[in-house]
Amino acid sequence: MQSINLPSKPPSSPHPILNLSFRIFFSAAALFAVITMLLWSFVFTGHTDIDAQALNPLYWHGHEMVYGYALAVIAGFLLTAVKTWTGVMMPHGYKLLAIFGCWLLARLSWAGFGLGMTVAGSSISLLYIAAVFDLLFIASMAFVICRAVLQVKQYKQMGILAKLALLTVGNGICYWGIINADMSMTKIGIYLGFYLIIGLVLTIGRRVVPFFIERGLSLGTTEVIKLRNSKVQDIASLLFFLAFFISDLFYPNKYLLTITALGVAVVNIVRLVGWYHRGIWQKPLLWSLYVAFLGMCLSFLLYALQPWLGYTHSIAMHGLAIAGVGMMTVAMMTRVSLGHTGRSIHQPPKTVNIMYGLMVLVFVSRVLLPLADMSHYLLWIMIAQGAWIACFVLFCISYLPMLARPRPDGLFG
Repeated sequence: MQSINLPSKPPSSPHPILNLSFRIFFSAAALFAVITMLLWSFVFTGHTDIDAQALNPLYWHGHEMVYGYALAVIAGFLLTAVKTWTGVMMPHGYKLLAIFGCWLLARLSWAGFGLGMTVAGSSISLLYIAAVFDLLFIASMAFVICRAVLQVKQYKQMGILAKLALLTVGNGICYWGIINADMSMTKIGIYLGFYLIIGLVLTIGRRVVPFFIERGLSLGTTEVIKLRNSKVQDIASLLFFLAFFISDLFYPNKYLLTITALGVAVVNIVRLVGWYHRGIWQKPLLWSLYVAFLGMCLSFLLYALQPWLGYTHSIAMHGLAIAGVGMMTVAMMTRVSLGHTGRSIHQPPKTVNIMYGLMVLVFVSRVLLPLADMSHYLLWIMIAQGAWIACFVLFCISYLPMLARPRPDGLFG
């Protein structure tokens, strides 16, 4: 008798937003970007009861931008991409909801801390709760990625786990610093996570920006567009960035900082020149990536000049954060959300141009205008905060409906 191979049961979830991780994590990241910036505007203007002796409010803001917003986008991207790389189904339905729940509970605990709420008589106890759920969040994400990679023996993807481990270390240092009232340790934890994410953006951007430009501009034409990439540039960018990170955080020498930051900027400006094609300006999903990368290069130039021109370190750091985290993640989320929900990446919502324009305004107002006129610094900050909030409100209006609905082609994803 011949055995009958019954077809495997197709995947399903209680709601389309739980089909794949990019749906729920991109949605949550966008909403969180709005809510946390509104909270920060209150903290920044002194309208909350945050305990400045327990935690510098700037570090509260920095932690949630890095380990809250950015890690949500990374989770949405990785837990979707690993399925494509390995062919192994990633968590969906209630399993995905459990992973997301850990992220959400950690964020709620941090929000309570920022607003001066108390649990068991002390706002610090909220940080213990946040630490537990943050650890569970990253550990569960690392576990499912590791299981998929080992299942298909794609050991080259194990580098992802190393990066998640380093992010976990950075977050752990952060919590250790806060709980022990050691703000220098807290700063190290935040900057370790921030620079690790910037390093990831530089590495992934080196791959995806030219690839997307080639694909986007070659469609419907006979012209074959091949953009230049160089292994020497890759190595030089990595080495300069590693030296820059060590110098900025652990060995504050203005000569070393200038040389290394200038090195990162020059290498990547040369790379951008090789990637340039005038056709990108006709496609917002392409020019947004290019402008984000350009903003990172300008920010490294600001790092290089800062010791000599005397403006604050915060201006250069915020430039790198807005371009490398803000603009780049918005550009990626708007593209990935279209492709993975079965929609055309060549026909994005008309609001994307406004979204990207608002993020450029954030950069100009938070970074460039203070350089020209510090007397209106608070005004520039408020404009940047407003533009950031408006950008993500538009993302929510344009993209949350498609992220919460089934694919038009009826496929699971």
